[in-house]
Amino acid sequence: MKAIEQILKLFSLEDFNWHEVEGHEGGRNRIFVCSKGDEKKFVLRISSTGDRTEMDYLAETEFVHYLAEHGAPVADVIPSVNEKLVEVVDNDGARDFVSLFEYAKGMLLCDNGYRYREGASLEEYFYNTGKALGKIHEVSKNFTPTTAHCRPDYFDKYNMEHINNLIPDTPTFYSDLKKAIGACLEKFRKLPTDSQNYGLIHFDFSDGNYHIDMANGNITVFDFDNCMYCWYMFDLANLYLHGEGWFRNEPDPTKRAAGMKHYFDTILKGYKSETTISDEFLNQLPLFIDMVLIENIVDEFECAAREGEEVDYEDIEDAANHLIN
Repeated sequence: MKAIEQILKLFSLEDFNWHEVEGHEGGRNRIFVCSKGDEKKFVLRISSTGDRTEMDYLAETEFVHYLAEHGAPVADVIPSVNEKLVEVVDNDGARDFVSLFEYAKGMLLCDNGYRYREGASLEEYFYNTGKALGKIHEVSKNFTPTTAHCRPDYFDKYNMEHINNLIPDTPTFYSDLKKAIGACLEKFRKLPTDSQNYGLIHFDFSDGNYHIDMANGNITVFDFDNCMYCWYMFDLANLYLHGEGWFRNEPDPTKRAAGMKHYFDTILKGYKSETTISDEFLNQLPLFIDMVLIENIVDEFECAAREGEEVDYEDIEDAANHLIN
């Protein structure tokens, strides 16, 4: 990358060792880990997909910095030598948007073989996950963005005009899917959007986007790339769906259901230690699960469009069948 030397200077990283992290399927950014010795370690993000503006990235980093300043467990943004949270760098005529973040202390759960820290229970992990999310939401409730920097609202992206352009009408299955999504969107539009239930959320809160300190169980969250204004309940529903993996191999449906209930009850106990959520919204968990499934489906089509590929039916089959049926 021709611009890398300029980027390293902008963030005073010239004497750091750095390596690129292998991207995941559908990833939008190039990620580099920069380190010097045992103490100094940062994450450099370079974004150049072309479908987001400088203001989009400024709004994201402003939010992350606000969360960190107010005690939320997030990896903070580090300003450049120009005191900017986002630098725009020319890369052979293209515009790269570059930001530097603290390296979240700890490790991904998957990098530990999905084993939690030795000597501690999964209940601690579930509780801490909910607590971290609750703190982020509580701080978010008091966040007011700079007028020029504003992240999108849920319906800016999740509307039938965008979905009709994104998802073809054929085969017939896709037409049925779009009708099901449209019906869900009408239900979502009736939900209250007061400040205690609706605000700027992570929108991709899962174990791939936080590190766990295996010494004490503390969680540090990162990757707010998709943050948008939505219902706080969305992040909780996303956590619920990601928790299914803990019980998927339990053959007894009664035990499986009991395990999921205990998991989510523990998540909520941690969450409620930091913020509030009304029973009205908790009782609508199935509706928000539909919202998460729609996000998953839309993401599959958007990733395929960026790569110039067709969506693999099997990648959306379960989610689509759930919505249609």
